[in-house]
Amino acid sequence: MARMNGDLKQFIATSPDKELLQKWESLISVQMPRDNPCIRPTGSPQNPRHLSFMTIATNGDFDIMFLGDSITDLINVDDDGNGNPGGKAAFNKYFNGVKIANFGISGDTTQGVLWRLQNGEGKGHKPKAVMLMIGTNNTGGASGAEIAEGIGAIVLELRNDFPDAKIMLVAIFPRGTGPNDSNRRKCNEANKIIAKLHDGKHVFFTDINAKFLDDKGGLIGFRTSDHLHPVEEGFEIWASSVAPTLKSWIN
Repeated sequence: MARMNGDLKQFIATSPDKELLQKWESLISVQMPRDNPCIRPTGSPQNPRHLSFMTIATNGDFDIMFLGDSITDLINVDDDGNGNPGGKAAFNKYFNGVKIANFGISGDTTQGVLWRLQNGEGKGHKPKAVMLMIGTNNTGGASGAEIAEGIGAIVLELRNDFPDAKIMLVAIFPRGTGPNDSNRRKCNEANKIIAKLHDGKHVFFTDINAKFLDDKGGLIGFRTSDHLHPVEEGFEIWASSVAPTLKSWIN
């Protein structure tokens, strides 16, 4: 950066428009980009969930990998014991007999998933398909654009780790009490950006959010207490929407 700014100063000093350029010099200098925590891998090597996923990644036998936060994590259970219904029944219904490894962790973020992939969960067994949905837990301290950059970093890591796998990049689910909810708006902004990662060959952006919304933008199939986690109806919508495509990729 110092070298680039030095070159710009030299250009200004020798330009016929020197006086004008010097007046507006601050507009043509190279600035350090804002640090984006969403792309900074963060995690703990002692996390027991991570350690168990490393074992599965190395020794497991699965065709599809699920990656995400608590919403994905809940696919494995009937409920989490904290009032959140799980999606086990719905996903068993639509994925019966399919070999799946669920690497969802409650509370995880883009930087957490990125760290986990770089530290063992992306090594070993190679899935044929990956379903990724992450980013809602980043909304507290990041913009939609920053969240999208974090998701893009994960997709790049997945392409490096699993070059032969097809990646279903699921739009971040809607949240909040209505369309003006600030966190929903951030998720919508991120979704618009990550949609551009769709290439129809390796990465397939999949947006099913319209199925979760009524005509006023209210949530369908989500807990009314937190407006974030799906209930049985929500998991049914999700599983039925993605199963046909994911299963076609592994046959």
